[in-house]
Amino acid sequence: MTATGGRVPPGPPRRAALGLLRKLRADRLGLMSGAVSEYGDAVRVAIGPKKLYIFNHPDHAKHVLADNAANYHKGIGYTEAKRALGDGLLTSEGALWEEQRRTIQPVFQHKRIAAQADVIVGEALGLVERLRAHQAARRPVDVLSEITSLTLGVLGSILLAADLGAFESVGHSFEAVQDQAMFEMETLGLVPQWLPLKRQRVFRRARADLDRIVDILVVQRKAYPSESGDDVLTRLIASTAKESDKAVADRRMRDELVTLLLAGHETTASTVGWTLNLVSRHPEVRDRLHEEAVAVYGDRRPTYEDLPRLRYTNMVLQETMRLFPPVWILTRRAVRDDVVGGYHVPAGAEVLICPYTLHRHPRYWADPERFDPERFNPDVPSSRPRYAHIPFGAGPRFCVGNHLGMMEATFIVSTLLRDLRLERLPGLRVKPEPMLSLRLGGGLPMTVHPWAAADRSAA
Repeated sequence: MTATGGRVPPGPPRRAALGLLRKLRADRLGLMSGAVSEYGDAVRVAIGPKKLYIFNHPDHAKHVLADNAANYHKGIGYTEAKRALGDGLLTSEGALWEEQRRTIQPVFQHKRIAAQADVIVGEALGLVERLRAHQAARRPVDVLSEITSLTLGVLGSILLAADLGAFESVGHSFEAVQDQAMFEMETLGLVPQWLPLKRQRVFRRARADLDRIVDILVVQRKAYPSESGDDVLTRLIASTAKESDKAVADRRMRDELVTLLLAGHETTASTVGWTLNLVSRHPEVRDRLHEEAVAVYGDRRPTYEDLPRLRYTNMVLQETMRLFPPVWILTRRAVRDDVVGGYHVPAGAEVLICPYTLHRHPRYWADPERFDPERFNPDVPSSRPRYAHIPFGAGPRFCVGNHLGMMEATFIVSTLLRDLRLERLPGLRVKPEPMLSLRLGGGLPMTVHPWAAADRSAA
């Protein structure tokens, strides 16, 4: 027991710190999975001066992320990632975060997002046509790369009312900034940015490129205001105009836009990629998705009103996000002493909630490694706690773009599988890569095929 009440969680001995530090970089998912498997729902890990508290129970997640969220600021990794990402919505705290959230939240209101559905449908249909070119040429294509370009384009159109496709370097620059953010997390920010490392030079060029693109977009928007005036870019221009220091205003706008676009397009692309990877391994699921899309859409252009009828598509996406949650880890730092699940958490402790392991908790998920969309059948009652499945986080910092992300993923998956049959390359093994989102390491090369006439008529 401690002086303030609560037990001390079990965990590996201090002598294991060096090996844990190596694993933190080489196998983050293995580190988290191994810790909860060996020690249970609450684990204390000491790595140098850092004390990490891993909590892996729905009640723990509810307490830290929602009920007592005010006591928990963003934790390990985010402070270090701030050196690469700046003070955007992902890394900011306190009054600045609250102002950013107020500025951006209206852009993601259901009514506004619903009105943008046809933009996503148009991009998805365009992707179908591009993939058909690969079908005709009988060559494999990295479908993940195509989807990532699509989701970035959708965000540019919906959030900024701008065409990001006009900037050829933007995708590569986002990649370099994310790599640097993860490097800062892995090394706990201990590597000086002035060191002449190749990665540091690549990052600086990428960040400068993104700053240049943001500056161009701002100049264009000021010269040619959007018709509605309700996009993120317009709202940020108005919000940052209150800053007395122009340099501070410009920096804040760049940070917010870079963070929003990076996190927004990456998470949706990963979810769609994992879905296509999983259903290609389960042809019966893929065929049922195809049948549903044909039954709902027929041969016409999809619309927003179709979404509630894509029940099985939603079940598949929910199960995909259970196994490969777009937000795979949530880190917090305790402001004051607390007790979580009967365990003492001292002020300053680093607290980790890992949806990747929580979504595999054997108490709430039978045969947790099995891909089974029926877990999310709305007609079958479930006794699982609400916080056993948190793919978009929870509490006040619940993902602001979750509705847009789900609409994107639903339209992309259903449109692709209505019109095309996608097959993984024989022997391909896709390894999870835990970055800012849970990416597919090495991409997703697939071959593109038409559905047989019998498939369409049977549906």
